[in-house]
Amino acid sequence: MHSAVKRRGGPLQRPATITGLLLISLVASLVFLADRLADFSATSGQKDFIDNISSISVSTDSEELRALEQEPSAVLKKPVGVIYKDGINTPANINGSSKEHSEIKKKIPSGRKENEFKPEIFVLEQGDKKTESVANTASEGEDQVKFELQGTYSSQQISARESQKMRIERQNSQKIIPDAHVRQMRDQKKIIPDAHVRQMRDQIIRAKAYLNLAPARNNAPIVRELRQRIRDVHRALGEATKDTELSRRAPERIRSMESTLFKASKLFNDCSAMVKKLRAMMHSTEEQLRVQKKQSMFLIQLAARSFPKGLHCLPMRLTAEYYALTPNEQEFPNKGKLDDPSLYHHAIFSDNILAAAVVVNSTVFHSKEAEKIVFHLVTDKLNYAAMRMWFLANPPGNATIQVQNIDEFTWLNSSYSPILKQLESASMKEYYLKSQYMSPDGGSTNLKHRNPKYLNMLNHLRFYLPELFPKLNKVIFLDDDVVVQRDLTALWGIDMHGKVNAAVEICGENFFRLDKYLNFSNPLIARDFDPNSCAWGYGMNIFDLQEWKKKDLTAIYHKWQNLNEDSQLVKLGSLPFGLITFYNLTHALDKSWHVLGLGYNPSVSRTDIAKAAVIHYNGNMKPWLEIGIARYKQYWTKYVKYDHIFMQQCNLGE
Repeated sequence: MHSAVKRRGGPLQRPATITGLLLISLVASLVFLADRLADFSATSGQKDFIDNISSISVSTDSEELRALEQEPSAVLKKPVGVIYKDGINTPANINGSSKEHSEIKKKIPSGRKENEFKPEIFVLEQGDKKTESVANTASEGEDQVKFELQGTYSSQQISARESQKMRIERQNSQKIIPDAHVRQMRDQKKIIPDAHVRQMRDQIIRAKAYLNLAPARNNAPIVRELRQRIRDVHRALGEATKDTELSRRAPERIRSMESTLFKASKLFNDCSAMVKKLRAMMHSTEEQLRVQKKQSMFLIQLAARSFPKGLHCLPMRLTAEYYALTPNEQEFPNKGKLDDPSLYHHAIFSDNILAAAVVVNSTVFHSKEAEKIVFHLVTDKLNYAAMRMWFLANPPGNATIQVQNIDEFTWLNSSYSPILKQLESASMKEYYLKSQYMSPDGGSTNLKHRNPKYLNMLNHLRFYLPELFPKLNKVIFLDDDVVVQRDLTALWGIDMHGKVNAAVEICGENFFRLDKYLNFSNPLIARDFDPNSCAWGYGMNIFDLQEWKKKDLTAIYHKWQNLNEDSQLVKLGSLPFGLITFYNLTHALDKSWHVLGLGYNPSVSRTDIAKAAVIHYNGNMKPWLEIGIARYKQYWTKYVKYDHIFMQQCNLGE
């Protein structure tokens, strides 16, 4: 019985034992897990977590998402990082590892606590982008730790001075860059001061073109409006050449005209007709310009030949005063110096009292040895008494002066001088003086070569210097339209190497060469001269009269004058014959001795003028005429004695 019971109880106890063991193992596992969770610290857990996260690499390969539409990359922005004060259990850099945070802590100076550094946040503006930066600045200002967070974050310890420099640079970069078109418009306004003036003139041209496209006798509203707008713009424009000279209503007129032109473009939209009309207007304008240029040239030539009223009055008063003097009072002193070859002799041939006076005054003013200067002034019979009276009343300081009458040179007659014979011929006088040649439509011949001054023998007297001064060795020739600005004594010591004439060459790359003055289609000219030879300037020359006599240059001059009796070899004037007579006999001077062009060229350099020993008003725009170039007159007028009683009586003022 007992055995039966034992057999029945053994199998019943085995499942209970197994269940107990399972419970014990489960409890042990829970106890072990709880112990592990208790040992887990927040700091180390965070560190392991951040290390694990930072070790994760995300592929940068872009893969297209088919299910959802992607946002454009331009709108994606990097997260703004924030650095918190120490003591807060938050990552120092959410995009980096905690090692950077520990390295930053090491850079904090010893003896200071981390909480002494307070965050300083500032904003940088570059265009329309803003970047927030956080900088921990020390309270004492000796050391500074600065953090810049712009997508990826870096740390750097810099000095206070460097930090201040960076702040200034960033503040300067805060200016907002304007739009490119706005900047371009501003630059154009700075470069083009007459932008609105040009726009208004262009509007007038367009409006006139639309008016010409309208049918004849059309009084449509658009036609009346165009005419009114043209009048309004003309009034607003006036004589303005710059935008600053326009009236205040000019912008309003521009807008109104633009609106009217827009209406007209809708009504007259035939482009081919517009092109034809504009082309016709262009041709008409070019023709008008050509006529105006021709008339302008004629008027300038006419004005150059005229003589101001005051310059007529002055010689008349001086002549009357001269003949009131006794014979002894009419004589100049120092006659013994006139033939002394050791002195500095200057020859001036002129019938203009004021012009000759300026040459004499400026030469004496700049001379270091005025007592050695002798002026030989030759004029015509009409101005002889007036010229003498002027220099008797206004003597040239310590210099000596002689005034002669060209009509008293009995040796200078038509039998000796071919040019004098030609000037007395009827054909020559007709060529210069006949009225048909004095009109703007008087042929294609250049009017400047028909100037009656070429009939004046004073213009050709320069070719007879040895006959005029037989006892002299050298002489300086000065035109009456020059101003001396420097002492000319150095010219007397120049070695001319056996040449007769010393002058400044005036040729450039392709102008002022012999082919401009001589007719190289003539075989005589083509045989003896080089068309590319450089021309030189008359007006300030020094001549070696001894060499002149040896080479008998006056005879050569006469030879070419006889060959040119029909004016087929050279252009009229004294310079072409000078180029022939002194061909290969001219010594080139430095250009600073003689600057030309002040009578026709408005762009002569002021630097060249200031350095020049002699400036020359060659051309039609003489400084004593109203047509003279204003910017050059000051160099001439300062040597005129405007305080003289006769100058005031004849209304000759500055």
